[in-house]
Parts: sequence; C-alpha cells; structure tokens
Amino acid sequence: MSEVIACGTPPSSGEQAGGPLIVTEDVDLLDDLLRLCAAAGARPEVHHGVPERRGGWESAPLVLVGDDAADRVRGATRRRGVVLVGRDQDDPGVWRRAVEIGADDVLVLPDGEQWLVDRIADVAEGVGRPALTVGVIGGRGGAGASTLACALAVTAARSGRRTMLVDADPLGGGLDVLLGGETAEGLRWPAFARSRGRVGGGALEESLPALHDLRVLSWDRGDAVAIAPEAVRAVLAAARRRGGVVVVDLPRRVDEVVAESLAQLDLGLLLVPAELRAVAGARRVASAAGMVLRDLRVVATPGPDPCAGDKLDADEAARLLGLPLAGVLPWEHGLRAAGRGGRPPGGAVRGPLARFCTAFWERLPAGAGEGA
Repeated sequence: MSEVIACGTPPSSGEQAGGPLIVTEDVDLLDDLLRLCAAAGARPEVHHGVPERRGGWESAPLVLVGDDAADRVRGATRRRGVVLVGRDQDDPGVWRRAVEIGADDVLVLPDGEQWLVDRIADVAEGVGRPALTVGVIGGRGGAGASTLACALAVTAARSGRRTMLVDADPLGGGLDVLLGGETAEGLRWPAFARSRGRVGGGALEESLPALHDLRVLSWDRGDAVAIAPEAVRAVLAAARRRGGVVVVDLPRRVDEVVAESLAQLDLGLLLVPAELRAVAGARRVASAAGMVLRDLRVVATPGPDPCAGDKLDADEAARLLGLPLAGVLPWEHGLRAAGRGGRPPGGAVRGPLARFCTAFWERLPAGAGEGA
C-alpha cells in the first residue's frame, strides 16, 4: 500500500504539488529526504514502490529512489531525472544498481545534501528563463543612479514584467524611501545577512515589500550590518531564478561584496553627467566595474550647470570612457515634489524619465525580462 506525504501546507484541490517523487521504505532515509524537501520548499509524494496510478512515475519532475528500493523500481519505464540515494560511500554495488534503474545520478548522504536541496528547489520553483538583471552605477556622487534604478523598475513593472528592485548600496539611505515605502511591511537586507547556500526565489519575493507593483529589497535605517559576499550571491541568484527583471542600484566603490552583485548582472548602466570632470571621475568607476562586468554602457545626463565650460556631448563622453552609449537621459523637473506627493521616479508616464526607461526596455531583445 502506498501513501502520500506532503511537506508543508497540502496543495488545494486540483493544484499539483510539483515536488519530487520519493520511493523508499527506509524510515531514516525518508526522514532525511523529507527534511531536505522542506528546506527546499517542495512537497513530495512518497511511495514504497513504483506508483500504481497511471503516469505517477513518468510525470514526476524528479524521482528520488532510496537504495533499499532499487530492486522494486528496476522494471519501471526509463526516464530522465532519477536519482539513487544511499548512505554507504564504500558500497561499489550502488553504481550497478543505478545503471539498472536508469538513474542519472547517485547521491550519498550526508555529503550530498546541499546538492540535493538545490536540485529539489529547482523542481519546486521551476527553472525557466532567468531574470534580465540590470545594474545602475553613478559615475560620480549625486549623478542620480538611484533615481534611474527606481524609474527603470517602476516602468518595467508598469509594462507587465515581474520586477524586483535591489538596493546594493548600504550607505544610500534605502530605496524604499525613494519609492515612498519606508514603512511598508516586509524584510530588508539585515534579515539576509547570514544567508548561505540557496535562498528560495518564491520565498524571497513574498517576503519583500510590494511597492508600485514591484518587489523591493532595500536597506533599513538601523545600524550598519555587514552583509557577507555569500549572502549577496545567494539572494541575487534567488531573485534571478524568479524570471522577469531585476534592477540593482550599485555604489560607486567596488569591493568584494559589490563584485558579487556585478557578477550577477547581464548589463550595467554607468550614469555620467556630460562634463569633462565628471567623465574623468567616471573612468575610475568604469575601470573597477569593468574588471567584473563585461557589458557596461553609458547613460549621459546634462550637467547641473548649463553654462559650465567643460560641457561635452553624449557621444564624446562615451568615447572618452571607451564605452557604448545607451542613451541620453534629460532632466525631469519636479521629481522631489512628486516624491513628496507619493509618486515614484518614473511614475509620470509622459515625463522624460519614464519615456527614457520605457524606450530602454523596448529596445531589448524580444522576450527579455518576460516572465510571470
């Protein structure tokens, strides 16, 4: 007689759990596998042998066969995604049994636990097209990188893309403030300071504040908290697995933690006022970021002083930086007043900032950043 066991809340009527199929009668092994499923956020189906119901073996996204059950599944239909799980590292017969049942992998616990959690989590979340990840860096202080990052996220969400905005600058005061959501419920960076291994993409998304149809991972206003590079890697990888668009607001310095953020980007935008002095400073930022990020492009803005003697046109600024020009971002007056009124950067659909960001997303290859 077979039985079904669910990790976590059972699925509602008609909803498929989407978790792995576990085949074993080893109680201790089953306890370990259920624990690993819970860690990965998956709800498995458990049987003592090949499921009697039609299609159960064939349709499961992942099959975990205990070494004790290898004989009982030997005649099952050959399929991909079968893992033979055992405990005895010195048993040479485990490889023969894996071949006999057509297993793709052999896993020995406890050494392979993290690998298996990652594999189960892929099944639970569904691994599709990763998010298009765009970073914004200011070529100098006060260039407006945070404003542009917020506007890119707001316009992406308004176009129907699943969007997450990540604040990677702990000294910036928090992007949730720019979006008028500093009191919104949800986790901030300090909650992820000790993250290691894999972070669940769905759990991350649901835990963050929802503002203007997007999710925001921001800093809080508490004391400074050190975030390990491993935590940044785990969180951004989880964000990317959810698909859609991830926009990252980056500081101008490049340290070990920022390098982890840069390594996750598909594209970087360097925001630079088109002035000789600003371009000279931006060259250092571009050089440091370019050591990690291959695709870095310039977004030029008018300098704050229209009468300045070192004005450059956008093409010349990009040429001096040795980078391609992504576009020219005009000033938008009244942004501060709009923010006090609850309208985020990019919230004015016909404003220069929103028009620039909308055109930026429209120029991307078809399908980029799509995902629900």
